[in-house]
Amino acid sequence: MRSRFGLLCAAGLVAALVYPLLFGGPVALLWRSNYAVNTGFLILFVAFIGQSWNIAGGFAGQTSFGHVVFFGTGAYVSTILHVTYGWNPWLAWPLAAAAGALVGWMIAVLSFRAGLKGSYFALITLAFAEVFRILANSVPITRGGLGMLIKADPRPENFQFRDAISFYYLALALCVLSIGIAWWLTRSRFGARLAAIRENEDAAMALGIDVFREKVRVLALSGAMCAAGGTVYAQKYLYIDPVIAFGVDKSVEMLLVSMVGGAGTIFGPLVGAGVLHIVGEVTRDLGNLVPGVKNAQPLALIVYGAILILIVRYLPDGLTSMFVRRGRAPRNG
Repeated sequence: MRSRFGLLCAAGLVAALVYPLLFGGPVALLWRSNYAVNTGFLILFVAFIGQSWNIAGGFAGQTSFGHVVFFGTGAYVSTILHVTYGWNPWLAWPLAAAAGALVGWMIAVLSFRAGLKGSYFALITLAFAEVFRILANSVPITRGGLGMLIKADPRPENFQFRDAISFYYLALALCVLSIGIAWWLTRSRFGARLAAIRENEDAAMALGIDVFREKVRVLALSGAMCAAGGTVYAQKYLYIDPVIAFGVDKSVEMLLVSMVGGAGTIFGPLVGAGVLHIVGEVTRDLGNLVPGVKNAQPLALIVYGAILILIVRYLPDGLTSMFVRRGRAPRNG
């Protein structure tokens, strides 16, 4: 069974590596289409930031409604260092991830010292995201509501690329890294302690687990991953503003892909990102064909909501539960 699973993973990785060669670059095996490559990039990128939510919300049970606070922190820290202080974006990237980890540590310490858990913790993360959005909209260093524009300089050493394929492979590397972290959590003592906390904090304490320390650690890890994604987003699109960086829609997207694919599973965010993105594209295309419909985006949101309701009702462990159950983080009790 393990060898079969390994072969499937290897086949999936090979397919992901070959995919952009079919549609992008100077010589495409099928046809040239940046749209196809960008679609692949978005699926992998959303899977990566979704996995950052999954690390805390799925594996540790620390559900967050404001995970975008880490995303925006990473985007702004790297952009400010690059645009305002002249740092190379590659050097600013690890500092942006460190800033995300610091914000995660801060939120965790303040929240868990106060005994917040469950829905109270979820709401306080949403409040932090809103506070950060207001700050970004107010302080001069972020240029307020005008946002920050990154000068186009498409050179690899400047963290910018002339073609969509390079960003695709960067997103693929990040996605593989996040899957590796999730796989490690299912087999490490740290992951086992997180699973115990997710199932029953009081029982975990009785077993001698330092619940406060483990929850702080996992939120710092999750924050660093999400902040790294924020930097990639800023360098890809060369512009950020408070709404883009701290908009609640990204928090919802991270949560959705994890819940639909399977929270607490290794491949859940990737499966969820693929399904939701493809469904969203198809829905928008069909909606645009309907006479009188000028904006099909609300229709896509309705479909997202319907999918989530069906998943919660019939597949509470997510879509991956239909195919594999052994990739889930270990449960105690």
